[in-house]
Amino acid sequence: MARCDALKLPPFSDSAEGLTRIYLSPAYYAAQDKLAEWMAEAGMAVRRDAAANLIGRYEGAAAGAAALVIGSHIDSVRNAGAYDGPLGILLGIEAVAALFSAGVRLPFAVEVYAFGDEEGSRFPAAMLTSRAVAGTLDPAALEVADQGGVRLDDLLDLAAYPSAARGAGEVLAYLEAHIEQGPVLEAEGLALGTVTGIAAQLRFEIGLSGTAGHAGTTAMGLRRDAVAGMAEMVLAAEEVATAGPPDLVATVGVVEVPSGAANVIAGRSRFTLDVRAGDAAVRDRAADEVLRRFRAIAGRRDLGLSVRQVHDLPASPCDAALMDLLDAAIVEAGQKPFRLVSGAGHDAMIMAALCPIAMLFLRCRGGVSHNPAEHIEPADAEAALTVMSGFIKRLGASLEPA
Repeated sequence: MARCDALKLPPFSDSAEGLTRIYLSPAYYAAQDKLAEWMAEAGMAVRRDAAANLIGRYEGAAAGAAALVIGSHIDSVRNAGAYDGPLGILLGIEAVAALFSAGVRLPFAVEVYAFGDEEGSRFPAAMLTSRAVAGTLDPAALEVADQGGVRLDDLLDLAAYPSAARGAGEVLAYLEAHIEQGPVLEAEGLALGTVTGIAAQLRFEIGLSGTAGHAGTTAMGLRRDAVAGMAEMVLAAEEVATAGPPDLVATVGVVEVPSGAANVIAGRSRFTLDVRAGDAAVRDRAADEVLRRFRAIAGRRDLGLSVRQVHDLPASPCDAALMDLLDAAIVEAGQKPFRLVSGAGHDAMIMAALCPIAMLFLRCRGGVSHNPAEHIEPADAEAALTVMSGFIKRLGASLEPA
């Protein structure tokens, strides 16, 4: 935790007024350099790959063995909290440091990955670096520029970028520890939880068109108000999600009224709709119902409606055997096992295309994340390290000859 707190300050932040660390910025490289020092102290060989991920490798009993990858991301949103991402990397380094100090070598190597672009806070794409590692990256996704006009190919060799991919035989499994970014564990009075999977996500851009008019002279019954229609649609989405299972959520995160004015009935409005659930079928049924209601509202209000799907991420289930190992390690650490779905996306969902995945959640106070108020308890971080060490030990025992 002290190391996470150190990494939230300059030169490891692009801003002196709160943690902001974007992919390939000076702060990004400064943070990687510091992580590389800590990895080396923990007995790891350190390198950067072609996607500018930082990797520390602790060799197994046999050189060149497949690796358990422990990872998370080093980039941040703007004005971020200290633990979202770096905590998982630093817990991985501490777990390896414990093996190194005890002189333990395992039937597999352990690699710690500091991924670079999970948040997508610089370029209009996210998880580029884990997609490169998993071998699922479409090279066209690299043709991007940031808001300042700096292109990714100004900073890295795009032809080499896909060479960060790992072969399936090189990676045994992937483990990510992460703050929950939600209130479930805290509500249950639990420090830790085993993640069953990462929710399927759908995102849409919705546009409404009506008729602009004078706010004082157009009777209510004659209006084609794009804002009133949008408001009804927001509540319809909330109603559908509330009626579903607990892991079904629907969010309108951005609303816009182009050319809006206080004395004008809005002729146009735009908003985003994000629908998630642990099961893709549940998500899809909910999204279909929400869009059916949107069409009905638009028809009744005589509004034009446009719907554009911009995002479709499948659910990423965690591996059943790895979940059992995590549960057993949680019990051994004196904690109560508990399983939950991740509503947020993580690099683990990308790594699932390469190898079996597992995730360990830590409770965070108030469920607050992406915010300087982000907080975890030291005892919970200690418990997470104990569980990760227990998981590694149990994974090693499961691979020993009978």
